[in-house]
Amino acid sequence: MCVGQLGSLLPHVVVPSILAAFLIPEWHLSGAQAGLLAGSGAAGYMVAVPVLATLTDRIDARRILIAGSAVSALGTLLFGLFATGLWSGALFNAVAGVGFAGAYMPGLKALTDRLAPGDSSRAITLYTSSFSFGVGLSFMVSQLVAEGWGWRSAFLVTAAGPLVMLTACLLLRSVKPAPTSGRLLDFAPVLHNRQAMGFVLGYGAHCFELYGIRTWIVAFWTFVAAKSSAASILTPIVVSVVFSLLAMPASILGNEFALRFGRHRAISAVMFASAAVALLIGLLADKPPWLLLPLILIYAVTVPADSGALTSGMSMAADPSHRGATMAMHSTVGFSLSALGAWALGVALDAAGGPQSASAWMAAFSVLAAGILLGPLALYWSRRETPT
Repeated sequence: MCVGQLGSLLPHVVVPSILAAFLIPEWHLSGAQAGLLAGSGAAGYMVAVPVLATLTDRIDARRILIAGSAVSALGTLLFGLFATGLWSGALFNAVAGVGFAGAYMPGLKALTDRLAPGDSSRAITLYTSSFSFGVGLSFMVSQLVAEGWGWRSAFLVTAAGPLVMLTACLLLRSVKPAPTSGRLLDFAPVLHNRQAMGFVLGYGAHCFELYGIRTWIVAFWTFVAAKSSAASILTPIVVSVVFSLLAMPASILGNEFALRFGRHRAISAVMFASAAVALLIGLLADKPPWLLLPLILIYAVTVPADSGALTSGMSMAADPSHRGATMAMHSTVGFSLSALGAWALGVALDAAGGPQSASAWMAAFSVLAAGILLGPLALYWSRRETPT
């Protein structure tokens, strides 16, 4: 399933990968428009995931996974062939996002349905952390192909990735979910599960920060590199790939930290640290690459270190008969705030002078810090006793 997910993720950040060098200048996009384009995939995901993930409580998640992988490949292919501007690009990116809604959380449900009873925290964390490895692969392939053969080729090549998950699905045995009662989109039991909702809302704060920086990391390092006259191997491709690859061990270690010191305490500590690093990067945005790189590498660890702990915490806190619905809520909140994060950073950049201004990047990283600080508040709320 982890290998299949790498294929599903190959098209995942192709839009953010090529925004700064290709789409923004060719389509004359503002920061807000670029953020809207990048966030359209998360918006499509957000619309579809409540239905698709909840369906996994009723039918084998493998069937949804197959359909979602096919639609993801189709949306990516359509973007490469027919996108000509903001709105057509956003439409096709949203179609790919709808497909990914049938791949990521249904894939997690397909995995957990086939795990032996007991603590599944490490297996879930490995699956969620391989997400970051897949994103790094997507950054690398997308930028290299776009620079070598043009940006449309990047979409055509990465559209083949979801076929790997289709192959993985054929190797899975059939599993029929346990019978469940209630309406298909009945989220009331999920909303009443305060412990699970704390992790869901914390995940939303995490996604706001994560997708915000993933959307704009290439543009930020393009700004940093342009201010340095010295030639460097620290190109936007290298920095974005390394930033993503560090997320996998960070997520695994973050979950181990949570198992040892307590999930809420560990997640909150990581989120506070991440906000502090974001503000420091913003303050030093006009400094040379050798000074900013260590901070970016630290941020590459703090941003994803809470991911596995949040998702495994949600899965274990969920009522088994409503786990699919809980995963649907988890993803809906997470990807809603992912879309908002990509757009909010673009708005902040526009308002403070544009991507070529150091003060604009200070504003953008301040938005990231403010977003992640909502996570500890959500976890604190979930620990409070419900009034009787």
